Amino acid sequence: MKILTVNAGSSSLKFNLISLPEEKELISGYFEKIGLNGGIYSLKINGSKIKKEADMRDHKVAIELLIKELLENKIINSLDEIDGVGHRIVHGGDKYASSVILDDEVIKTVEELSPLAPLHNPANILGVKAFRDALPNVPMVGVFDTAFHQTMDKERFLYGIPYEWYTKYQIRKYGFHGTSHKYITKVMQEKLGKEDVNVISCHIGSGGSICCIKNGKSIDTTMGFTPNAGLIMGTRCGDIDYSIIPYYINTTGASLKEVDNILNKESGLLGICGESDHRDVENKMHENDDKAILANEMYVNRIVEYIAKYYVELDGNVDAIVFTAGLGENAREFREEILLKLGSLGIFVDRDKNMEIASYMDKHEGLISSEESSVEVYVIPTNEELMIALDTYQLIK
Repeated sequence: MKILTVNAGSSSLKFNLISLPEEKELISGYFEKIGLNGGIYSLKINGSKIKKEADMRDHKVAIELLIKELLENKIINSLDEIDGVGHRIVHGGDKYASSVILDDEVIKTVEELSPLAPLHNPANILGVKAFRDALPNVPMVGVFDTAFHQTMDKERFLYGIPYEWYTKYQIRKYGFHGTSHKYITKVMQEKLGKEDVNVISCHIGSGGSICCIKNGKSIDTTMGFTPNAGLIMGTRCGDIDYSIIPYYINTTGASLKEVDNILNKESGLLGICGESDHRDVENKMHENDDKAILANEMYVNRIVEYIAKYYVELDGNVDAIVFTAGLGENAREFREEILLKLGSLGIFVDRDKNMEIASYMDKHEGLISSEESSVEVYVIPTNEELMIALDTYQLIK
């Protein structure tokens, strides 16, 4: 089967075409500035990259270009070869604990959940509807970022607020990056040869979350009602004392909207040292920039705190700690800094093994803990697109 995976934003469209069950990527691409001036798109076929300019007034035009490229590059000979389309959808609320076929009822429910993810769900559904028009006979599947975390117990997903806030307004911890954490769980189940794996999955990129996985299921995660909870990130503040918000508003006269923007887009690493990309933070650290060193240390400490917390939640019965996503897969010194602070738990890094692994090097994944370590530590590249394709494949097969 050939499965198309789609991640639609308000002005963008990311896609992959994957052949299953062999898990072979046939083509991938990214359409940018849809509905804006200066539209461009890029494709990757057999390692070769192609970049083109194109005016795209809406997602329908982008999809027409996508299909045209699939046919002209002989990726498919006809649209009949596309067996399914898997759509990344950010928020499924507590309605969806797994991926589902996107029929009219599901689409309506996802639209009703838009207040929980106003920047993402409407754009995701825009992509679903455009693909339904372009490929009316092809099954559409929704894969939710929140679904994997629906196995959390109430004691972990509820906040210490009036209970009716949960029952009336759906305010609770949902967690995100679920597709990535689910993929890491699948890989570790295969690697360790058992279903009931206990894993601390560290998805560390410009956005970051850690997931506590017990017996193959998510029991806790760092992101909460929104992705702004938990870790310090590139531009997000992570956990803070809520009273900071009214204090800042009363002191400065800023609006709630302005503060929300600051906490999501001007905080985290960017707020501390002026750089949101950790590579730029590292460059400043090498120049002995005090704020860059401070930002990095704060980020490391927050990650260490949550790994230690989840180690305790698993009663020390941890099969593996896994680093994944852009920073987790590539920032070798950063990984080492984190692991050096976990020695009291009997977790130790093998510096040589750790330094060998990064996506721009020959070795992309592997074991980085020492033989003395009580817990094995791995670097595993995430593959959310493949996870979306696999879920789609299983549902339509």
